[in-house]
Amino acid sequence: MGVIGLEIKSVKELFSGRHFDREIIILCVRWYLRYKLSLRDLVEMMAERGLQLAHTTIMRWVQRYVPEFEKRWVRYMRRSGRSWRVDETYLKVRGRWVYLYRGVDRDGNTVDFRLSLKRDVAAAKAFFRKALRTQGRAPVSITLDGYAASHRAVREMPTENKAWKQSKLRSSKYLNNLIEQDHRGIKFRTRPMLGFKNYDCAATTIAGIELLRRIGKNQFSLRPLRVKDQTAPTIWNAVLAE
Repeated sequence: MGVIGLEIKSVKELFSGRHFDREIIILCVRWYLRYKLSLRDLVEMMAERGLQLAHTTIMRWVQRYVPEFEKRWVRYMRRSGRSWRVDETYLKVRGRWVYLYRGVDRDGNTVDFRLSLKRDVAAAKAFFRKALRTQGRAPVSITLDGYAASHRAVREMPTENKAWKQSKLRSSKYLNNLIEQDHRGIKFRTRPMLGFKNYDCAATTIAGIELLRRIGKNQFSLRPLRVKDQTAPTIWNAVLAE
């Protein structure tokens, strides 16, 4: 999210010079981000197809293509609802905890996400700015848990952008169960990864996982592509080709 307006290469340019067919690259990246598979699991699965891959090759593909895939999918993104539930969860990068700010609407659709080294007012504001850019409008209401820094961030947002003036702040552990449950989908995928080697790698991988989650939640309007009831590879080829 938040990649609207960036230059989009043609599919031919995007995969130019690669040793493997684009279908294999897309498949490996998609499966790694979606399913509870290690890189070595994917290497073995591709070996059964007669393809010899190194696990580092697949990781390079993830880092190279996730931003490009985001650019293409975001063109079909549906805006989320205007009642947001926002919370943070934790991930390990090089042995230390970092914070993943995430938001969903009342129907569980992803609003946005942002990885942060810190959990403070500045980090919360950065998430809200990113969410506003992504959605193009501020929420009617924001529900948080009791963490004071996030509450302060919401209260101060109207001073830097009038779009936030009508947003109501609520605190409800019960209502925020929705976002806490949604975190599980991210943890389900990241837990087998046993932490990330560096922050940039973590940020890109998380962006890819979040993209596949949004696709699974049907948060993209693909009617113009006429791919209803088509297989996942067909849908991906249509999105990337446009």
